[in-house]
Order: sequence, then structure tokens, then C-alpha cells
Amino acid sequence: MYNTLVLSDLHLGAETSHAREATRMLKENRFERLILLGDIFADLNFARLTKEHWKFLGYIRKLSNPKRNVEVVWVEGNHDHGLIDIMSHLVGVRAYRQYKWEYAGLRHIAIHGHQFDGFQVSSVNLSRWGTAFYLHLQKLDLKGKPFARLIDRINTRWLRMSAKVAEGALRHARQWEASRIFCGHTHQAMHVEKDGIYYYNCGGWVDSKLTYLTVDEEGVRIHEYREPVNQQTSDGAHEDLEPEESASAEFADEPALLDGEQEPVEA
Repeated sequence: MYNTLVLSDLHLGAETSHAREATRMLKENRFERLILLGDIFADLNFARLTKEHWKFLGYIRKLSNPKRNVEVVWVEGNHDHGLIDIMSHLVGVRAYRQYKWEYAGLRHIAIHGHQFDGFQVSSVNLSRWGTAFYLHLQKLDLKGKPFARLIDRINTRWLRMSAKVAEGALRHARQWEASRIFCGHTHQAMHVEKDGIYYYNCGGWVDSKLTYLTVDEEGVRIHEYREPVNQQTSDGAHEDLEPEESASAEFADEPALLDGEQEPVEA
């Protein structure tokens, strides 16, 4: 049982979204809190959503049922912008621009990360045009979407998003006196420590490497989800078999001992 599981950048509506795998991963884990850390949607065009995308949203709605005792939090990303006021009606969860909670006497902050990406902030219209072009490219791409995924990786490296977001997030955490800060946006899982503050990026679900974060008594861990081959039938459908442990890379910092209260804040 994890205290918190963090997932970001699923980009529902995109051809490269691994919604089926994300749903399966959530079913395989137990947690007290789920943070959907932005860019769960590719854009605001719900007509792009497939059957598997709607199944993911349906499962999120089930998790948000009070009887399950799971706190589900949605943090707004740059692709989710405009949905923050309707998420509670769509899937029954509360949405925030920034989310803060206490665990083991440590302050944690979850914020998507585009706020620290100078290009995203200064070129909003160009970014939206780029998103539309990228989604159209996915429809023309080959099976497996190799060109779209290559462009995504090149774009991240060219804009130095990982470094910029990490630097900005660490400054932000210091201002809020937080010990740990969690972001998405870059699609690259990583962790950085500076002056006793820990930055974690939970990666994304649009490439071949599918990652998420967990927080528990042992610290913070970055997991890579790998779907076992024997769980896929010949026609591509998945059997309801017992879950197999996801591969994980552990980055434990300070041990967490006690649960704490959470408090939402505005960005």
C-alpha cells in the first residue's frame, strides 16, 4: 500500500497514448492517494478519445468513489488548461493548479512543470499550433508511431526542458519550504537533489518507456511499467491475470514514518 502514486502525461486523445497500460497499472497497485499530474488529455477535443481512453476515465471515476477510500487529485497541465473547472463533473475528482500535502513531517508539492518551461510560457499560441500539428502527424505515422515519438524526444532535448523544469521546480520548492517536489511535462523520468530538496519527474505514457512515481515509508521510487508478454492474447485483447511487479528504480531519500494532512493551494 503506497501513500501516494503519481502519474502524468497520458495525453488521452493522442495516437501514442498508452491508456490501456495505464489503467492496468493502476489496477495492479494499491495506494491511498492518486495524483494525476497534468496533461492527462492531449487537447480539449474529446472526439479524439478512443474506447480505451474512456475506460481509463471510467476507472478514475470508480477510484474517486468515497467507498474506496482513495483520494484522487487532478493537477492541471498545459494541455489540460481549461478543464480545471469541469473535471469534478467529468470524473468526480478535484482539480488544482498546484497541490500540496504533508507526509512523514515533510512538505510535498505536485505541479505539472510547464510553469518552469520558458518556451511554453512565452509562446502559448505557437505551442498550441505545435500540438495540433503533432496530433495530425500521429494519424499519418507508421504503426508504433516512431516519427511522432522521435520528434517528442528531440523537442524535449532541443528545448532543454528537463534541465529547465528541474531548476525552476527546485527554486519553487524552496520558496514554499517543501522537501520534495513532483513534476511531469518533460516525458523524461528523473530525480535531482539540491541543498536537501528533492525534485522528481514522473515521465510519461506516450513513449515506449512508461513510468510513474510512488511515495511510501521507504521514500520515493520511479517505476517503469512493463506489460508481461503472456498477458496478451493472440487477438490483442488482455486476459485478467494476476499482476506482475513492475520494474522499478528506487531513489529513497529520507524515510517516511507518519502520514500527514494535505492542503490544496493555488499556483
